[in-house]
Amino acid sequence: MSASSSSGTTALVTGASGGIGAATALSLAAEGMNVALVARRKDRLDELAERIRSEGGNALAIEADITDQLQAAGAVAQAVKAYGRLDVLVNNAGVMLLGPVESAPVEEWDRMLAINVQGLLYTTHAALPHLLAAAAGARGTADIVNISSLAGRAPIGGSAVYSLTKHGIGAFSEALRQEVSGRHVRVSLIEPGPVATELFTHIRPEVLAASAEAFADATLLHAEDIADAIRYVVTRPARVVMSELLIRPDASQW
Repeated sequence: MSASSSSGTTALVTGASGGIGAATALSLAAEGMNVALVARRKDRLDELAERIRSEGGNALAIEADITDQLQAAGAVAQAVKAYGRLDVLVNNAGVMLLGPVESAPVEEWDRMLAINVQGLLYTTHAALPHLLAAAAGARGTADIVNISSLAGRAPIGGSAVYSLTKHGIGAFSEALRQEVSGRHVRVSLIEPGPVATELFTHIRPEVLAASAEAFADATLLHAEDIADAIRYVVTRPARVVMSELLIRPDASQW
């Protein structure tokens, strides 16, 4: 089996209840992968899993808060128990709580650090032994895909802590790549520009109103655009490693 032959392999997607995560789950299921859907909103996961099954795929809905290490590890264990293996981990869960540092609610910083960074670390740590085992098998590789952001490359005022978390993901991804690439686990960093998802709905109304002008005429990417890129990355032959992929919308302001 090669990486481009995905039938029977298993992918776990965090933040799968909407946006990029849901689109990625649909895309990977269409590729023939078993898909473990991980998020806190079980009702949405159940709906997505049912849709995947109705389209001939295999999906498992796993309710978990990955900011809790035991729940993150439990989600990975459930996926492996259900499907017997884990070949692809997509660390997509994240929040974007923008605003100036001055007078910022510190609990927003805590939330971003917990989800964007600690959740990714916990899930990766739990998944890594299974990914290494899969890479040693017939497929010849396994994949960790970490979803960062254009903000991880080019921070702007009002995104200080969000950008910090995304820069951190980039640093972690590169160091991990060096640790595991010799054992055929590929680590890929995906850096989307602005995507039309519910991330914007998490921003405090006063901050969103202040930045509305900047986004008024902006071209936004779609969740499916990022899902398509993820699908491409994890279906390359084992000899091909897409270490970093920056995806911009067709607009000069980005």
